Amino acid sequence: MTNFSWKVKKTNKNNKARTGKISTPHGDIETPAFIFCATKAALKSFSTHEAKKNNTQIILSNTYHLMLQPGSELIAQHGGLHKFTGWNGPMLTDSGGFQIFSLGHGSVADEIKGRKTNSKNKKTLINLNEEGALFKSYIDGSTHILSPEKSIEVQRNLGADFILVFDECTPYNVDKIYTSDSMLRSHRWSLRSINAFNSKLNYNPKNGSAGRQEMYGIIQGGIYRDLREESIEFNTKKINTFGIAIGGSLGSNKDEMKDIVHFTSSKLDNTRPVHLLGIGDPRDIWDFVADGIDTFDCVSPTRIARHGSALVKGKQGKINLKNVKYKNNLNPIDNECNCYTCKNFTLAYLYHLFSAQELLGLQLLTNHNIYFMNNLMKEVRSSIDNNDFDNAKKKWLNS
Repeated sequence: MTNFSWKVKKTNKNNKARTGKISTPHGDIETPAFIFCATKAALKSFSTHEAKKNNTQIILSNTYHLMLQPGSELIAQHGGLHKFTGWNGPMLTDSGGFQIFSLGHGSVADEIKGRKTNSKNKKTLINLNEEGALFKSYIDGSTHILSPEKSIEVQRNLGADFILVFDECTPYNVDKIYTSDSMLRSHRWSLRSINAFNSKLNYNPKNGSAGRQEMYGIIQGGIYRDLREESIEFNTKKINTFGIAIGGSLGSNKDEMKDIVHFTSSKLDNTRPVHLLGIGDPRDIWDFVADGIDTFDCVSPTRIARHGSALVKGKQGKINLKNVKYKNNLNPIDNECNCYTCKNFTLAYLYHLFSAQELLGLQLLTNHNIYFMNNLMKEVRSSIDNNDFDNAKKKWLNS
């Protein structure tokens, strides 16, 4: 069985962009790569078989949701998420910490996009303390606590190749004192996560239900550079994980987000792969690859597909197929795209499917957006290997 490894293959001359390879027992990941979200052990409206046909390398699932339904023990009985979902490839699970933030405060996407959170949404977070997060299940109202030890236990049961330390993702609107306290608590949680990961409580050390696993640490610190530096120091000098993820609040707008990611990534070397949590706008990916980010994850490509939006090249980024201007358009989404949807169906047909609320529309648009993201990452990798990153980025954005 293949062991875990990380190798940088080619670096760009003008910035930190690089290609690499992450090897896992369930296959290799050519980086930079995009990780698609199968939050509840499903790529909504799309099978893992179809995802693989569209060149998907790795998917992720959510600890918080799966511990509540169907329960991680049942998934462990299947031999882990790989067999449960029919996915033959690398997988990642987040720790559930992001849900602490979103259940209590709203989502990161709300912050970056300047959206107001819906005050009518019932907050299910009861209490957050050193032990962990006490919350009510959104399914049946039952009370649960998610601690570092519990998060690792659940992630071991889920069996993904890569798992994350337990952390709190703070919102933008909290002050520096809270951000610092939260960061230091997340650091203590990281140590507890690592201790639980190395214990023999449920499986042999570093093994989950599907075999060996490796762990990512998470850099916190919000929008504050000195706190980010402190968290970088902790993650690079005081703990030793396979990879490092950049997490926490990245600001209230895209300029602030780019500044924070650039600052944080500039302090990291190439000894470990770097993951950026929760960011997936194709236009941002070009910028963050240049900062040395190796992998990305986001619900956006599949979520916007279900709402009728198709990803396209250029500064526009996406088009809304529910727009009446596409009603009689006999062209595909993209004449140059080789996905099944673009090769076989017109904009008019897709407009019809969404107008008629036919489920096929969700599947066909999800197909396009998944293919689009994987093709984008392939173009990014090729441009780095061919020393043409800057020109390829300019060409892509001006298409």
